[in-house]
Amino acid sequence: MVPRTAIRGRTVLLLTVVCAAGVLTGCRSLADAASASGCAGTESRVGELTSYGVLGSRPRGAVVPRGFEDPEAGCWEDSGEAWLYAERTYVSPGGKAEVTRYYRAAAEREGWQPSQATRQSSKSGRPANLCFTRGGTDDATVLDVYFLTAEILDAEDSEAGPEFGSGTGYRVSVTSAADGSAGSCSE
Repeated sequence: MVPRTAIRGRTVLLLTVVCAAGVLTGCRSLADAASASGCAGTESRVGELTSYGVLGSRPRGAVVPRGFEDPEAGCWEDSGEAWLYAERTYVSPGGKAEVTRYYRAAAEREGWQPSQATRQSSKSGRPANLCFTRGGTDDATVLDVYFLTAEILDAEDSEAGPEFGSGTGYRVSVTSAADGSAGSCSE
């Protein structure tokens, strides 16, 4: 028979390892934690996302609203997956249709390929949120252009400055999975 103190010692050791693994991995298994790289070492790839010209491109008269002067870029981990992003926020004095037309053309000039939903909205001529991918060797990168609402800004704890009252607020966002897996537009 094994003495109680030996069992208690092994149990304490096992619980210590399990608790430490849970704290260190956000409750993922050790195998999952070992295979996931997360955001570590992604700085250069974030830099690549910020270099896409479409982020700095904007229709005539569009302004960068107060509080959004600097591009947002980085890496975030959500549900065990790490995502890279670079984005800019603008307000255009034109309407949604003008913003939509501008970014369809700007994205395609830069080699972005429109999603099925973006192609459909283009045929109808309606203003819409847009989504593009790079395809080919860069199928991990996705470009979204979407219109901002008060709900989106509230969820971000962002304050809509006076510029938002003078036009159409929107965001241009380039994202990629940190592990380089293929990206796609949600249809």
